[in-house]
Amino acid sequence: MHTPPGNLARTRFEAEAHTYYDTKRNDALNLDLGHTDGYYHHHFAVGDFDRSILTFTGRARQQAIATELHRMETRQVDVIVDALTPLDSRARVLDAGSGRGGTALLLHHAFGCHVDGVNFSTYQNTFARLQADKHGCADTVRFHDRNMVDTGFADASFDAVVTNESTMYVDLHEAFTEFARVLKPGGRYTLTTWCRNEAIAPHSREAEAIDRHYRCHTHRRAGYLRALLDAGLIPYQVDDLTSRAIPYWELRHESELASGIETAYLTGYQSGRVNYIRITSRKAEL
Repeated sequence: MHTPPGNLARTRFEAEAHTYYDTKRNDALNLDLGHTDGYYHHHFAVGDFDRSILTFTGRARQQAIATELHRMETRQVDVIVDALTPLDSRARVLDAGSGRGGTALLLHHAFGCHVDGVNFSTYQNTFARLQADKHGCADTVRFHDRNMVDTGFADASFDAVVTNESTMYVDLHEAFTEFARVLKPGGRYTLTTWCRNEAIAPHSREAEAIDRHYRCHTHRRAGYLRALLDAGLIPYQVDDLTSRAIPYWELRHESELASGIETAYLTGYQSGRVNYIRITSRKAEL
């Protein structure tokens, strides 16, 4: 098992997550698939796809599927952009669990704001820095080798915090307390995530399969709201995006890159046992 620099991974669970992401080397594959816009992601997507591509055959079909998946993954960041609009270009945003940098770069592209990404994967941060340099924004979009629950930033230093499908790797109370600490009064926190819908199924075989595959922990839907309130973050917009998340997995199931986890997401979302949600909250004013 790889060990992150310093004491960034404090538990076996965090060390396993670090190993999973720090040893993934699929950039050459992504480049071969024609991801020419330079935005790379570790998240999934919402919205429909161009279903005409399923009529294609052979190599053209797989190329079209890969290109469409990438387009959908890039557009997924729109759900965060929409939640944060309007955001001043002078704002400072924390992307907690920033992966390979796609979300941070797209937030900067949308608002012109400063973005700090934190992630304990040295490999992913190195890749993200190269992308920031390529896009000419390395001075305003920076990536730090840090644990997202212990960021090291000063109190009240950010106007907004985002997590894009990264909260399944943390204790919610610990993470949200840290986000509340670094947010300015009135600052906003927006998250997107999949979660267990305990109202339908306290235990979900689909969530268990997802957790094994990604070495993560799928939290309960109600757990997000409770942890936010306990941390002093007041939810004011909760969106169930589950139905909009299904097409992505339908298309990925057709891809030569399918990993086998597609069925778990499809049956989880279709049955309602697993949900895909966006929550936006605000830190109370002083």
